[in-house]
Amino acid sequence: MHPYIAEFAGTALLVLLGNGVVANVVLRQTKGHAGGWIVITAGWALAVFTAVACVDQYSGAHLNPAVTLGLAVSGAFEWTEVAGYIAAQLVGAMFGAALVFGFYYPHYAVTEDPGAKLATFATGPAIRSPVNSLFCETVGTFVLVWGVLLATKPGFSLAIGAQSMQVPVGLGSLGALPVGLIVFAIGLSLGGTTGYAINPARDLGPRIAHAILPVPGKGESDWNYAPIPVVGPLLGATLAAVAMLATK
Repeated sequence: MHPYIAEFAGTALLVLLGNGVVANVVLRQTKGHAGGWIVITAGWALAVFTAVACVDQYSGAHLNPAVTLGLAVSGAFEWTEVAGYIAAQLVGAMFGAALVFGFYYPHYAVTEDPGAKLATFATGPAIRSPVNSLFCETVGTFVLVWGVLLATKPGFSLAIGAQSMQVPVGLGSLGALPVGLIVFAIGLSLGGTTGYAINPARDLGPRIAHAILPVPGKGESDWNYAPIPVVGPLLGATLAAVAMLATK
């Protein structure tokens, strides 16, 4: 599978499952209605695990422009591939959001609150404070990207004569578990202020889909807030990469 296709498919799957759990909790007359924050954070963590497990072998499963930028700044990813990866992630996120809308369409129709409908597409702050929201998205994404950059794969030393070499141990789909757990931790500990976008494509792509799709009684797409979950994650990723380089 071409890496760009993998990033598109992986990000679409990420948003389908991640925004899907939000829809299951906040939309009316679903089986999971009012399931609460733990359900949402657990669902998003498992969405990340599933998406990474599916496409990691093809593209490295960035699925997030902030991760792509952080890897490029740290020297672990080619700058020539950055634009293609981000474009695939953004389109994939839009497609995933459209799938959620189609899947839960009857529940959008019976949900009166436009804010609840928007929440199934994009994030928003619990309290309107642009500076604090930017800070929160920056810190949350710093934790994510720094964790990704610091993560080490298990291995063992193999002696060959007088020398030894490090042999990596393949974990298969379990290799996706650490990033899923990091996202779970961020959601539980740091997600209460902004809804922890920590991913520009995850927020901007579905927000565009919300503006385009015929969501019944959808209200505004909150474009005034939209720059924060884009700028904050990109800033946090850059700071994480700089911190990684400074500690080498």
